[in-house]
Amino acid sequence: MDEKTAPKLPEPFVREMEALLTEYYGAEDFQNFLASYGEEPRAGLRLNRRKLPGLCLPEELAGEAGLGLRKIPWADNGYYCAREGKPARHPYYYAGLYYIQEPSAMIPASILPVRPGERVLDLCAAPGGKATELGARLAGRGVLYANDISHSRAKALLKNLEMAGIPNLFVTSEDPQKLLLEFPEQFDQVLIDAPCSGEGMFRRDPSLIRAFQERGPEEYVPVQRGLLEAGAGMLAPGGFLVYSTCTFSVEENEGNILAFLARHPEFEAAAPENLRDVREAAGLREGFGIPQAVRVWPHGAEGEGHFAVLLHKRGQRAGQSLPGTGAGDGAAKRQGRSRDRDWRQSLPAGAADFFRNVTADFGEGTLLSLREQLYLLPEGEKAHRNIRYVRTGLLLGSLSKSGVFEPSQALAMALAEEEYPSGVTIPAGDVRAVKYLKGETLELDGLAARGADGWTLVSIGGFPVGWGKRKGNTLKNKYYPGWRWQ
Repeated sequence: MDEKTAPKLPEPFVREMEALLTEYYGAEDFQNFLASYGEEPRAGLRLNRRKLPGLCLPEELAGEAGLGLRKIPWADNGYYCAREGKPARHPYYYAGLYYIQEPSAMIPASILPVRPGERVLDLCAAPGGKATELGARLAGRGVLYANDISHSRAKALLKNLEMAGIPNLFVTSEDPQKLLLEFPEQFDQVLIDAPCSGEGMFRRDPSLIRAFQERGPEEYVPVQRGLLEAGAGMLAPGGFLVYSTCTFSVEENEGNILAFLARHPEFEAAAPENLRDVREAAGLREGFGIPQAVRVWPHGAEGEGHFAVLLHKRGQRAGQSLPGTGAGDGAAKRQGRSRDRDWRQSLPAGAADFFRNVTADFGEGTLLSLREQLYLLPEGEKAHRNIRYVRTGLLLGSLSKSGVFEPSQALAMALAEEEYPSGVTIPAGDVRAVKYLKGETLELDGLAARGADGWTLVSIGGFPVGWGKRKGNTLKNKYYPGWRWQ
């Protein structure tokens, strides 16, 4: 990108940035800011710590020509990558080993101190870049609630969470104020990546400039303040909340937070420990009037414009996650929910036969049967009668009226290769990897196959991607059609 191809910035925005940057940093800083719009925006990918717990790049991905991977300083699992490298066209993307994410957008989830076993809420979660990281940090324990008020966006969010192999989740599409009525002080951690005027993304997506001209910061501040109030009300005492935007607007960022802190003396801004050592070296800056906040400017750091602040709610933090509240016993029985602590003992016959061979530890949980679909809800959680769900727990599969069980795509992605006895492994560079992802029937000559015929867990390079039905040397493809390689 150069001056000829750089986006034409709105004059009111330019004047505002000139006044702001000149006042705080000097005239030269403003000129550097303008010059940054002639540079290429940065691209990045974030490794999935659930599937790559050692955060080691697979050898095939590390050596992939054109990706040009190098570490992002503020995310222990983040990498810059060349925009022309097309990481979404690699089989490991379909295996859920990484999520393609703008580098600055990795900060909010990285500064929320999530621990396994907690109850975590991502209030504006679609498309899932931050939610997948929060879910991975839970390590299969506790629960992630991922919400987006748009139902269509929530369905895209679900796909990304299931591709990442997150089993302990609820995906909702609900108004935050309605969630507040159901979940007062029920979460240990809350993330609010608020809708905003998008000033920080003008270089990356010039189409946002027109939207900014139609709806500026004044349109978003009331929405953001409502989200903060809802998120704060759902946070348990002792918990943490991250508020973030992708705008430079002081009104939408520090202005919102300072007004919030004035209304809520039980909250305080907290310094993210994992950014103390890298802030200066990485070119990150403090918030205006909130030194604990993080600002990313495109002329200072290798990323697009972003703001994030960590807030702490004073009070005694519970030693363990708070129990959920939900529908009463009668509703639970009508939904076919098992109350047995060992959910495997309550599986219908066809499903029980299948799960005798599954060695994965999904915890105790609760079995839920709805319209021939079997779900595993995280331990202690319930489906709330008044909430609009897109997914309740891990979809295990479907059970026909004749008792035939078919495992789900989500289950395959939540498993490790060794957790199901019948499987076939396709090397990442084998042409059959892409053929499987396109939904084609495969001949298995020369591939590492194990176990008996029938349901077979298909892996690429050792990482599950879906199911197939094996008979001898032939694999009938059962990869979910909605996810296929196009």
